[in-house]
Amino acid sequence: MSNSVFRNYIAGEWVEGPSSIANISPSDLSDVIGHYAQADAAQTQAAITAAAQGQLEWEKSGLEQRYAVLMAIGDELITRKDELGKLLAREEGKTVAEGVGETYRSGQFFHYYAAEVLRQMGETADSVRPGVEIETRREPVGVVGIITPWNFPTATGAWKIAPALAFGNAVVWKPANQVPASAWALTEIISRQQLPAGTFNLVMGPGAEVGDVLINSRGINALTFTGSLETGRKVAMATAGNLIKCQLEMGSKNALVVLDDADLDNAVECAVGGAYGGTGQKCTASSRLIVTEGIHDRFVAAVIERMKKLVVGNPLKEGVHIGAVADARQMESNLKYLALAKAEGGNLVYGGNVITAETEGYYMQPALFTETTNDMTINREEAFAPIACVIKVKDYAEALATLNDTNFGLTGGICTESLKYATDFKRNAKTGCVMVNLPTAGTDYHVPFGGRKDSSFGPREQGTYAKEFYTVVKTTYIRA
Repeated sequence: MSNSVFRNYIAGEWVEGPSSIANISPSDLSDVIGHYAQADAAQTQAAITAAAQGQLEWEKSGLEQRYAVLMAIGDELITRKDELGKLLAREEGKTVAEGVGETYRSGQFFHYYAAEVLRQMGETADSVRPGVEIETRREPVGVVGIITPWNFPTATGAWKIAPALAFGNAVVWKPANQVPASAWALTEIISRQQLPAGTFNLVMGPGAEVGDVLINSRGINALTFTGSLETGRKVAMATAGNLIKCQLEMGSKNALVVLDDADLDNAVECAVGGAYGGTGQKCTASSRLIVTEGIHDRFVAAVIERMKKLVVGNPLKEGVHIGAVADARQMESNLKYLALAKAEGGNLVYGGNVITAETEGYYMQPALFTETTNDMTINREEAFAPIACVIKVKDYAEALATLNDTNFGLTGGICTESLKYATDFKRNAKTGCVMVNLPTAGTDYHVPFGGRKDSSFGPREQGTYAKEFYTVVKTTYIRA
């Protein structure tokens, strides 16, 4: 846009806010990506009002119009994956390769739900009463409030926005304030589609103001949130008070179990990729490595050797495996957990140092602890950091019990050549997603995603299961 400040998008118009913030790259503090408008409570309410009007028109749109809109968004994301992936890497700190991959996957979400538009079919049934027939159909839930985190700024938005639009809803989107550029870029693509004014709205701003209006508004019909457990609880309480449909994806403390019979090379790749990919800033990261005693020493030694090959640095440079930590506050939190793990008796066997790179930013060497127990704080709380802790156990039974001994339950993985243990693990791991001989981080877009216990609340995301949240069921009785 021609203006120096990237504006919010409300009721089909680009709207200035009462203030703006500078978006500074965590990998290069001299790199100001842009200045982004901050919405206030009144603008957020205006977006909600506009969404209610736009939704009435959008739900009456033909299926082929919806299909065309979602396909066009997906096409552009994929076509521009290199450009937008680099932008994502600049503002979030992940590597360019990860940013490009996330952008491409975001395009796939829109393509998938474009196809789902054409698969919306109802059901019929006979009544228990003679001469009466029954039909069931799904209809849009209405206005959907979307609050997304900073670690996957494009993908998390895509997997919520795409099904919302596919099923005929309007959207009011509040992205994390650390990553407005990726949200603005996606919104700019959406703004050029054939959508009624108000169907899609972007309100950038602080959670304490913009988010608070969204979660407490009676003009919202459904609220989907991805973020911390603490904030998720507040969202649940606020939406429950207004009897609004709520979907929460929150924290986790995922574990990868490595048994004595595991393929060592594969187990190491699963552990390193799962624990340190994306600078460890993934809700699916495997921060607990539960290892049986027979393979423990060989596994730890091999992981350390693999970690020595990881290059930490500016994520825009080729050959870098781990980019920057998201911001100063996250770095401070990471260092706090490092110190706490040491104080509780953990043995730091590799990494954990703050790194000085060519550009000034928030760089941290990935860390590995051994001699930790499952009751340590570092193994109970989600650090969201490139820190992994090894927990030595006697056998599979103790490994499974340790994995399940947490108030979270998003993903859980196991590395083993045993069909017996793999089968038992699939059935008895108390997690929403289970991985066998794969990293805990890494999921597909066409199947359900979500966890158990404090990790998730409400209907599952992604795949056909998304319709449970984004639609309501209507049952019709007919007597001819």
